[in-house]
Amino acid sequence: MYGRFLFLIIFFLPALLQAQERSKISGYVVDARKQAVNEAVITLLPDNQVYKTDRTGRFSFENLYVGVYQIAIQRAGFQQQTITVDLQSDTVVNILLEAQSQEIEAVQINGQVTAVDNLIKAENAAMPVKVITRREIELMGSRRLDEVMKEQTGVAVVNDVSGGSRAIGVQMQGFSSNYVMVLVDGQPMLGRNNGNFDLSRISVTNIERIEIIKGASSCLYGSDALGGAINIVTRHGAISPQAQATLLYGSLNIVDATIEAETPFANQRGTFVASGNYYRTDGFNTDGQYLTGGSTTVPPYQNYSFQGRGRYRLSKNGTIGLTARFAARQSQMTNAWSDALTLDDQQQDQDINLGFSYDQQFSARFRSMSRYYFSRNHTEMRAQWLQEGILASAEAFGQQVHRIEQQFAYSAATSLKFTGGLGGSIEQMDNQDLDGERALYTAFGYLQTEWRPVERLLSTLGLRYDYTNVYDGRLSPSLGLQYQITPQLLVKGGVGAGFKAPDYKMRYQVFYNPAANYLVIGADRVAEVIQTMDANGELSYRNTYMVNLVDGNLKAETSLSNNLGFVWNPNTRWQAEVSLFYHRINNQINTVSVGNGTTISQLYSYRNLPKAVNKGFELSLNYQATKDLALSAGYQYLVAKDLAVGDSIRAGNYPYNYYSNPTTGEHRQSQPGDYWGIEDRSRHMLNLKALYTFVPWQMNINLRANIRGKYPFQDTNGNQFIDDADAFVPLHTLINLTVEKQLFNNKLTCRLIADNLLDFTNRNMLGQPGRIMMAGLSYRWLKN
Repeated sequence: MYGRFLFLIIFFLPALLQAQERSKISGYVVDARKQAVNEAVITLLPDNQVYKTDRTGRFSFENLYVGVYQIAIQRAGFQQQTITVDLQSDTVVNILLEAQSQEIEAVQINGQVTAVDNLIKAENAAMPVKVITRREIELMGSRRLDEVMKEQTGVAVVNDVSGGSRAIGVQMQGFSSNYVMVLVDGQPMLGRNNGNFDLSRISVTNIERIEIIKGASSCLYGSDALGGAINIVTRHGAISPQAQATLLYGSLNIVDATIEAETPFANQRGTFVASGNYYRTDGFNTDGQYLTGGSTTVPPYQNYSFQGRGRYRLSKNGTIGLTARFAARQSQMTNAWSDALTLDDQQQDQDINLGFSYDQQFSARFRSMSRYYFSRNHTEMRAQWLQEGILASAEAFGQQVHRIEQQFAYSAATSLKFTGGLGGSIEQMDNQDLDGERALYTAFGYLQTEWRPVERLLSTLGLRYDYTNVYDGRLSPSLGLQYQITPQLLVKGGVGAGFKAPDYKMRYQVFYNPAANYLVIGADRVAEVIQTMDANGELSYRNTYMVNLVDGNLKAETSLSNNLGFVWNPNTRWQAEVSLFYHRINNQINTVSVGNGTTISQLYSYRNLPKAVNKGFELSLNYQATKDLALSAGYQYLVAKDLAVGDSIRAGNYPYNYYSNPTTGEHRQSQPGDYWGIEDRSRHMLNLKALYTFVPWQMNINLRANIRGKYPFQDTNGNQFIDDADAFVPLHTLINLTVEKQLFNNKLTCRLIADNLLDFTNRNMLGQPGRIMMAGLSYRWLKN
């Protein structure tokens, strides 16, 4: 039903529109020395079409209806500008970017309209912000969100051990997926598997840009953003009727088919954007040593997603917005450890998201936005031992939320802005393991300011208060400062507090993963479940020390994130940015082994790490080597440790006082230097990229290398901390290549995609397939 409805909208609505005369806006961006500024982000408003200037500083928006537009220009090291263009015929706009601030009232007013359906802007965060544009995603040839994220500096994609093989999560600056909020158009997504959000659920179809905030973002988005946020901004608005179809096919019988359409209507008072995506894969097996007979560690699955977004201007100052998204995934896999031990595992997931907003511009200085959001996620899993015909596991889990929010934006003066809001949500969870339905009620309020006391200094201050019926209230402040030392050098720093309360699953759920043969027990039930298993003869080993430590003691987490960075633009060919970070986390929740069963290999629960720290630095370099060749590199050094482990080793506490290496036969007293760090964190990560444009053939060649240092997977010698005798994923390099050729005036695009050219796999990297080769076509229809 959904597919037919969207098909009718996409293909027949444009035919009802009246033809109108088109024009274009083009121009160049230069600096004070009259040199071209490349890689400047140009945003056309109110439609938020985003492009970047080329090596000559040129940009162009074509096929525009006549009317009034705003153009926002951003480039690191320069002051942001917003200009207004009254388009009646082809217009050329030459823009001068100044390193020094040139604030004027018109820029202030126009700057307020950059937000669509949300007044909270990512750039207000005190922590570092990275924006990935639609064009960058196209040049990567990525199909799912996890593929985009794994190529970003300081970001790793890992499988959470408590989330299962279907949980491909993200890790940023040492924070695991549990602490990173994933939002679509500013609204949080549901459906975490034991705290881990599976990024492969989200297609990059219809994404306009991705905003990545590294570090505590509770001030902006609330509790789950303790370690950062990923805000996916979908395409919104339209400047001309058009449609695009894309088809990719390749290894593992991957099929990725997409159709998108957008159109203005009612003489551009309204816009509508819709898309549909179908994705399938045969899955793959990274553990051929132990799994045979067609087994897979990541299952074959099919994914359908449909989304639409519309806006309509009711009056000169009032606009309504509607969004809708539906996604479903079905997966089934067979795991055969032997001829007599074969498990059939099936899972179904569904997402429904609906949103409504009303935007009212009361005056040039005061703006209001009312928002309502509904989201539901439902998951069903069923596993059966095929030879015996015995049901191994069956689980159904549903989660839904109703959320309302009232936002305000006020410009008290040219140098002072305020953004604030109030809201609340009702979240309900139903699960057979959680003893029926449970509800979580939340209320929140926040206020943020942007203040420029002097020309070179910009400060941002934020305060947010969240209250829940279970975990009481928390205040999350943040402070950010930016100072333009010279026209070429910008220094910026920030500090922000975050918090995260354990969810119901971490406290109560008993989750069995038959595919990997492990059991995860909520902290409030661990003693009860372990005792019952022991009484039934189902327990072969109990870690009594850890069970007593975990049982009923799970506490809310708090963090304090600190960041200091420098942006240097010596000329238009070079850009360098360095960022130092220090995150201190109290009571960080981590998965821990509590025993072994007679038939179930591993038993896990959750514990607080009393004192944990993530610290290190990131370095990014961009260099325009020639007019056709752009080079970039990103590096992160990270140390992520539980400080209490070092204290326990120094105090000689059991079991931390014993080091054993079965490979070398070494057995001795542990030393503080033996402690490596927290699982899944690499000390070194390096990304390299070369983008070459061969203009005569209209061809782009994008070569990337993602190098990740070794990282610990699991404690294997039983001393409750990671040392060099434990299981590690080795140093590895993933090389990806995308070749893009455009034909017929850029209407037809041919792509060849090669991921993981070196064919690296590891049995402890469940979500990393071997070499993937794909080819595809994309065709764009534009109404003349």
